[in-house]
Amino acid sequence: MTSALVRFPPYPIRGVRVLHQRQNCAPQFADITVDFEPAAEGFAFQVPKGLTVAYEPAEDLPHFFAAIAAGIREQLSLPEHGVVTAARVVLREVRAHTLGSHELAFKIAGCLAARKALEHTRGPRV
Repeated sequence: MTSALVRFPPYPIRGVRVLHQRQNCAPQFADITVDFEPAAEGFAFQVPKGLTVAYEPAEDLPHFFAAIAAGIREQLSLPEHGVVTAARVVLREVRAHTLGSHELAFKIAGCLAARKALEHTRGPRV
């Protein structure tokens, strides 16, 4: 017997915050807050106009945002989650650090945010 895939997210999940940081010879730092909203279909990632991030060089920020979106999309598309993605994800807050913030750190943060949102919909485990 096969179970039908469920749509994700089934309801709005707001304020999903992830702080990803590693302190070693290759430091990583990304701090993000995202909202997951139900959509008609597919995946959309939105960065609101006016979102400010204290980080230089500012030219890196669009790459960080794209990495967050890629991490979320990648995590939601994994078959083990058993979901059909129908989500609009809105980036609400971002913190970056000149030492440790790079695309990989933000992609990992995106993956972790998607996992956290998925866990939220599954409820407490017994």
